Amino acid sequence: MEYLNSVANVKNGLIVSCQFEASDPFNQPEHVALFALSAQMGGAAGIRTEGKNNIKAVKSKVSLPVIGLIQSAYPDGSVLITGDFKEVDDIIEAGADIVALDVTERVRPNGLTGFEFLRRVRVNHPGTLLLADVSAFEEGVQAAELGADIVSTTLSGYTPATAQKGREGVDFDLLERLSESLVIPVIAEGRILLPAEAAHAFDLGAYAVVVGAAITRPTVITQMFIHEIQTRPKRNEKEN
Repeated sequence: MEYLNSVANVKNGLIVSCQFEASDPFNQPEHVALFALSAQMGGAAGIRTEGKNNIKAVKSKVSLPVIGLIQSAYPDGSVLITGDFKEVDDIIEAGADIVALDVTERVRPNGLTGFEFLRRVRVNHPGTLLLADVSAFEEGVQAAELGADIVSTTLSGYTPATAQKGREGVDFDLLERLSESLVIPVIAEGRILLPAEAAHAFDLGAYAVVVGAAITRPTVITQMFIHEIQTRPKRNEKEN
């Protein structure tokens, strides 16, 4: 029953991603957990967080479903989500309700593509909810066929093949195509900065929406304000 509730409880809800850069002053488990608690108080339906210690800390503070992952990198520097089998075990041990995996066509450092990795994790953990973070439509379709319980648009714009999308804002097209084609839940994630964008994602069929930086990254939020201030058109000064 808990297995099913973790998915059902986030339906039509906002999942808040509580993740920080290594240099961020908030990048401590106790601080991450307080951000998660604050999100719960604000009405969040779930939390997404990274790292074994952060997952444990968040689980100790909130009663919401927690999507857990461990983030690293490919040799080219692009983001890798949950890179190996030990990391899957660590996420489960930490208490995450849902395990997020990188399910892209790229070959991870352990020699497996995201599809091969998902297939083996599914066999090893038949009772674990698996969320496939994908970057493209074909990846989402294949992830569903291989046993993913949820597909998320998380990696669109963050892989070499989709880098151009990172400059185009939210990948609403990918979200809509996956939502129309898959029977499993599709979550919208990636560059959602405004409430109106989150609402539009639901209009396109999103099961739930993940928002991170716009809620839990004060440094990023500050930078966005400064960018708008500094790049605004300057009013002509009145002549003396």
